[in-house]
Amino acid sequence: QVHLVESGGGSVQAGGSLTLSCQLSGYRFNNACVGWFRQTPGKEREAVAILHTGGGSTHYADPVKGRFTISEDNAKDMVYLQMNSLKPEDTAMYYCAADSEGPGPGILSNDGWWTQAQKAFDYWGQGTQVTVFS
Repeated sequence: QVHLVESGGGSVQAGGSLTLSCQLSGYRFNNACVGWFRQTPGKEREAVAILHTGGGSTHYADPVKGRFTISEDNAKDMVYLQMNSLKPEDTAMYYCAADSEGPGPGILSNDGWWTQAQKAFDYWGQGTQVTVFS
């Protein structure tokens, strides 16, 4: 059975940093696609960053580009999201997701691809809350 468990959320002042962690279990980590998503009440869940494991490509949503970094530790089946220069608008519930393939070129090539990526992922964690206060 596949499990994804997020940790590392919390409250931070604007301009600060947080690192989220996602532990994957029961899943073949190599050659998979993992992603971080976020959601606020009343809005659709959107991708923040995705990564193809095993040294593959990464993709970032425009709102976080240059501030967030997704990374992996294959030995530990862990995925991280380093978040710097946080803004109040980054406040959301953050979710880790995994899939054998993830979004293909048909999604990634679109403007605003991060609003469409959710449907490409089969497995989800329970989420961790990030609150950024000014």
